[in-house]
Amino acid sequence: MRRHRFGKTGLSVTELGFGGAPIGTLQTAEQDVGAVVNALLDAGVDVIDTAAIYGGSEEAIGRTVAHRRSEFVLISKCGQAFPDLPGEAWSAQLISATIDRALKRLRTDYLDVMLLHSCDLDVLRRGDALGAVAKARQSGKVRFVGYSGDNEAAAYAVTLPEVAVLETSVNLCDQANIDRVLPLAREHDVGVIAKRPLANTAWRNPQELFGFYQEYARPYHERFLAMQLTAESLGFTDADWPEIALRFTLSQPDVSTAIIGTTKRANAGRNLELVRKGPLAPAVVKQIREAFAAAEKRSGRSWPGLT
Repeated sequence: MRRHRFGKTGLSVTELGFGGAPIGTLQTAEQDVGAVVNALLDAGVDVIDTAAIYGGSEEAIGRTVAHRRSEFVLISKCGQAFPDLPGEAWSAQLISATIDRALKRLRTDYLDVMLLHSCDLDVLRRGDALGAVAKARQSGKVRFVGYSGDNEAAAYAVTLPEVAVLETSVNLCDQANIDRVLPLAREHDVGVIAKRPLANTAWRNPQELFGFYQEYARPYHERFLAMQLTAESLGFTDADWPEIALRFTLSQPDVSTAIIGTTKRANAGRNLELVRKGPLAPAVVKQIREAFAAAEKRSGRSWPGLT
């Protein structure tokens, strides 16, 4: 598996990482979490991404792979308020408490990266939230500070000297950040984590999905239909949409790693196989980019990054 430089962190990371949202949101059994994450680590994947808001994700990761802590870059996110923690959302008090709780849940002495979890531009500009994460870095609890989000807030965040890592949406149905944010990340030497590289399986009818994922995926499905792409026109079949989507994201040169969340070991194995095929041909990437731009123009409105 290819490795990429992770911006000014000085780290290098595998182009595929594990996203911990589904295991928490879907309350995945701990034995299944262990099977998936350990299989990925065994295959060489070295990025694990989670967040305070992902249900029991931090705890499950801590219980199943804390004994392998030296093998991976560990990333979490903070900022939202919780009833068991002091302080209001985005306050320094709340962020400090969230970081301390994450360390206990993940059974580690430090986090490689702590990201502010999609706060708005005003919160970033005030600086208190970012300052709280920077303070945790000074005390050794966090190695690098970052931001998770899209659009104007992401574009602003990567210009801040404290920010070393950005997590943002990059996929075939969510291309705004490719043009508006990734060039700035490159300019400021910020490592980029691409979230939702499978575009929430936009090619599927959302009614086929579980629970809240139906509404979560609907905007992606609507964009996908509007793009009027066919797998055949790209040189693939309909069964290949996961491959097309993942390889499209990995074809973006400013992406350091793309995180995929799964609750099944078999799916993790299939994703590894797709990654090994490498980026899409430039002509296919160009066709997908043009389809997005044409659909956006037909819609009569801009298509920002979906949060």
